[in-house]
Amino acid sequence: MDSEQPAAILRVAFVAGVAPGKWFRRWEDRFPDVALASELVEDSQQVAVLHEGRADVAFVRLPIDREGLHLIPLYEELPVVVAPKGHEIQAFEEVAFAEIEDELFEYDGGASERLDLVEGGAGLAILPMSVVRHLNRPELRYRPVTGVPGYEVGVAWLRENESEAIQEFIGIVRGRSASSSRQASVQRGQQEAAKQRRSDRSAAQSSEAKARNEASQAGKGRGRKGAGKPGAGKPAAGKGHGQRRRRAR
Repeated sequence: MDSEQPAAILRVAFVAGVAPGKWFRRWEDRFPDVALASELVEDSQQVAVLHEGRADVAFVRLPIDREGLHLIPLYEELPVVVAPKGHEIQAFEEVAFAEIEDELFEYDGGASERLDLVEGGAGLAILPMSVVRHLNRPELRYRPVTGVPGYEVGVAWLRENESEAIQEFIGIVRGRSASSSRQASVQRGQQEAAKQRRSDRSAAQSSEAKARNEASQAGKGRGRKGAGKPGAGKPAAGKGHGQRRRRAR
């Protein structure tokens, strides 16, 4: 492998309206050797890209089918009602859902196609404000709408994919610092350091035991050497003792 090529690639998908740039920059600062490939996908493909292996991580707009996925909710987007320029919603700062409910139309396609229909006079549509701003249609106007839930954005990845790169990226998204003990690389470093300490202790204990064994063997050797001399360990007979025995006869 060319030494100038990245060692790995982390593939991240995101739907329109999500702005992952700040997280991408933090990744590049911390892990310059792991390239990050990003892809903008339609809401209808936001889960499929994970199951099909086209992305490792995806920023998704809820609700989604969570089967087989890890999912962490991140934040909520503001819902807005979109209308053609000149519509009466322009006279208000916000609009109640009950006031525009009859003008909404049903459509399951993507956001861009829905705005095409609004612009063509099919009716009004409710979308996340971030999406409407992202698509930026000059002929349309929008206002916040009350009485409807917000759109929740989260980050998802496959349960079967627990790579360290994914865990590092999720940590960045959740705001963990590079030195956080919950970051995968920090945990791995701590585990390696603990393993090295155990290895060092084992080596030191082995060295001490070897030294004690050598000292013990050396002491036994000196004892055997002294025991081989004539009369070693026996008291010498004194002259006075022998003379007393002769006088007694």
